[in-house]
Amino acid sequence: MKSLRILSLCAATLLSATLFYSCTSSSKTQESASPDINISLAQWSLHKSFFGNTLNGDWAAFGKMLMETPDSLLKGTLHPDNFPEIAASYGVNTIELVNTFYFSKAKDMAYWEAFKAKCDKANVKVGLIMCDALGDLGDADSAARMKAVENHYDWVKIAKYLGAKSIRVNAAGKGTAEEVAVHAIDGLSKLGAYGAQEGINIIVENHGGFSSNGAWLSGVMAQVKMENVGTLPDFGNFCLERGPDGCLKEYDRYKGIEELMPYAKGVSAKTFDFDKDGNETTLDYPKIMEIVKKAGFKGNIGIEYEGERLSEDEGIKATMALIQKILKAEK
Repeated sequence: MKSLRILSLCAATLLSATLFYSCTSSSKTQESASPDINISLAQWSLHKSFFGNTLNGDWAAFGKMLMETPDSLLKGTLHPDNFPEIAASYGVNTIELVNTFYFSKAKDMAYWEAFKAKCDKANVKVGLIMCDALGDLGDADSAARMKAVENHYDWVKIAKYLGAKSIRVNAAGKGTAEEVAVHAIDGLSKLGAYGAQEGINIIVENHGGFSSNGAWLSGVMAQVKMENVGTLPDFGNFCLERGPDGCLKEYDRYKGIEELMPYAKGVSAKTFDFDKDGNETTLDYPKIMEIVKKAGFKGNIGIEYEGERLSEDEGIKATMALIQKILKAEK
């Protein structure tokens, strides 16, 4: 997911969602997956369909609206309320939620009771909740850092209620790499302790800033040394420095994935574009999946399409097909 760096719908009916997103057999998905690997769907793959034209590149305006009137951001053709049914139409049995789609619902347990009922009806479970815009866990100010820790508590509780195993957080802060590392270790350790009480993992994505440096983030993990604190390696988020026209400096993604995999409690299968044979054109997916396999990873591989040429629907299907093809070839 694109990092919400500055801060961190027409509601479609279920019928329209079903018509728009063609059904893929659940059994077919699982047949082509390894017994130790499950294909899940990250909600960010449909962010354009949920947010609509509110995502216009002005992250400051977006962040202001998120804090003041979060539901007003949901101007897309689909509504996140219906994500369980939409995801099930792709044949997945596990979904990965994004808290910014539900920012007004952090304390609304009645909403989550209804949402869980939708998950049960669609026969899908929640694997994790991706959390943004809750403050910097690596903030240099100890009070602000603790506030950021506490801001995640509601989402830990929601994850527990929904039966999820993890929340995804950001190890962000200002200062030198060494300073932010010290503060992030403290913030993650405190949140990790709370998560452990609730049986929830706290996992960090390479998600911009120092966290996109595999050596830096794996070093933070090595210092935290908590069983329930780990990583969510994203195959595409290794930009260290951005400019007006895109990434100016990028970390070696294959090295980064290899460094993060020993701590992985999930992986984010980022994709951008595909050739006529269904291969990802910007990433060496067979090489990446070999790294994942060699690490002995067992768990969810989350589809996270973020391209421009294909529609979100087409990108999700293409990503699933590619993962299935590679897993099948490994058998």
